[in-house]
Amino acid sequence: MHDSLSTPVSRRRTLATLGAGTAGWAMSGPALALDAAPPKNDAQKLLTSVADNLLAHSPEGATALGIDTGDRAAMRGRLGDRSAAGQKALADTLKADLTRVRALRTEGLDHATRTSLAVVESAYGVALDGFAQPYGDVAVGGWRNTPYVVIQNVGSYLDVPKFLDSDHPVKTSADAEAYLSRLNAFPGALDGETERLKAAGAQGLIAPAFLIDKAVKQMEASLADAKAGGSMVESLVRRAGEAKIAGDWNARSAKIVQGPVATALERQLAELKAQRPKAVMDAGMWARPGGDAFYAWALRASTTTRMTPDEVHMMGRAELAELHGRMDPILKKLGYTQGSVGDRMNALAKDPRYKFPDNDAGRAEIVAYIQTWLGKIRAELPRAFRTLVKGNVEVKRLPLAEEPGAPAAYGGAGSIDGSIPGRFWINLRTTELHSKYSLPDLTMHEAIPGHAWQGEYANKMPLIRTMLAFNAYSEGWGLYAEQLADELGLYDDFEVGRLGYLQSLAFRACRLVVDTGIHAKRWTREQGVEFFVRENGSNPLEVASEVDRYCSWVGQACGYKVGHSEIVRQRGRARTALGAKYDLRDFDNVVVDGGNVPLDVLAKNVDDYIAKAGAKA
Repeated sequence: MHDSLSTPVSRRRTLATLGAGTAGWAMSGPALALDAAPPKNDAQKLLTSVADNLLAHSPEGATALGIDTGDRAAMRGRLGDRSAAGQKALADTLKADLTRVRALRTEGLDHATRTSLAVVESAYGVALDGFAQPYGDVAVGGWRNTPYVVIQNVGSYLDVPKFLDSDHPVKTSADAEAYLSRLNAFPGALDGETERLKAAGAQGLIAPAFLIDKAVKQMEASLADAKAGGSMVESLVRRAGEAKIAGDWNARSAKIVQGPVATALERQLAELKAQRPKAVMDAGMWARPGGDAFYAWALRASTTTRMTPDEVHMMGRAELAELHGRMDPILKKLGYTQGSVGDRMNALAKDPRYKFPDNDAGRAEIVAYIQTWLGKIRAELPRAFRTLVKGNVEVKRLPLAEEPGAPAAYGGAGSIDGSIPGRFWINLRTTELHSKYSLPDLTMHEAIPGHAWQGEYANKMPLIRTMLAFNAYSEGWGLYAEQLADELGLYDDFEVGRLGYLQSLAFRACRLVVDTGIHAKRWTREQGVEFFVRENGSNPLEVASEVDRYCSWVGQACGYKVGHSEIVRQRGRARTALGAKYDLRDFDNVVVDGGNVPLDVLAKNVDDYIAKAGAKA
């Protein structure tokens, strides 16, 4: 197939800007004498040990991966420690294991093993710099770095009920008892966060007032649900009944939820309300103590580069202009000829041909529509990948309590053994969030060949590689998956779908502008929302929650387009270097088989691919 390079890249950005953590890692050149090199199994033992040590801090992660069995069976009844002591213990583990990784001699090790060591070094080094910040949550090899331990989209009051319902299995009596054990641990998790919330407040770190208002409303709903027994009790009782597990699960779980859990939620809610009079409307980190330093770290963690806020901001503006240049002729072809691209996309959003009814029938239609597009992309994937994974994915509506503070959708891979499918979580609080021209693209990003698909490749790697992920790679791959769908011809007879795809890329370019605008250039929340609506014709309902998300998941929004542009740049480099030996299927497999990596390690994986493919007869 013809492999068109459909997204240009800012040529001012070079690998010189990429992450510092792995810059010294040599991928080629003469190896030292083999007797000076460690046996490969020493490196593998080290990686296994590092994985086990990290997993010990994340029992929920063990369950989500389906590996809380055998020697790890006790993890199924535990929750991670969200207290200050738990944070210190995790940081101590990272520091000790980073020292071990850096001490290992890498000469003579194969490319894959050196990649894994480089990934640990980068993830742990960046995370430790995050723990050195005076406040906040650090995602170790993850995406949700935040200064605010509890807010509208952060906190165990949201995470634990959803985790228990979606990931914690209830197939045996032991599973049900483990569920109760986790319910008993839930008040401790809440109180650990509440103490950290108080400590941050004492330092002057208080979330924007509008975020606290949103979080208070959601926590009040969670508290009312807990006092009634509610969703956490219902989930256990329903699934224990389906599995025919004898026991008084209703009374036992309700006693915990209506008692200690509800009381801990009341304590957390009281602290949030106590902070509200001290809160200001300023949205960005610039207005918080130590905020500029936190934002610089968060931007580095999100992009795996050393790009400055100004560089990210200008990249966003340049890519937005280029993408609008591609959207303009399609809009004209569809009859939208007057006004800016943003004005015309706003008009398109009101076109009844592309709307879903805003009722339960419309919600069901959305889910069916997603399934239709999943079928279309599955049929084309052999043209884009040399080896295929199953694409085990389930489309699920977000829990009602989470919908008001959540984005339009998100997704990820399931368990390693496949018993828990990948999930495409769709926000259906109103069908106005979605359109028939934007949903296909969203499906490619969150499900196949996006997050759920890529995660299945990661699940085949050593455990530490399955656990560690980098925002720029993850979200860059999600956007690249969108691009593949277009290049594979899915929109050739549905050009408004191509417009939806281009608007999606432009939306991510806007994110670069808005995130840096809010946190480094003193934009207000309203300026951020208005930029999206004016410049890109984005849905104001959707972008209000989006902008709130940037205020709490600081810097995360910048990983998408930075990562995507770098993947596309690497593809162009490979095609130029290999000429007739280049094959899209091989390149795509290099990217997914190489696992989730920082962008400088991605470049080294592509170097290795170019060298090997170029050497073939």
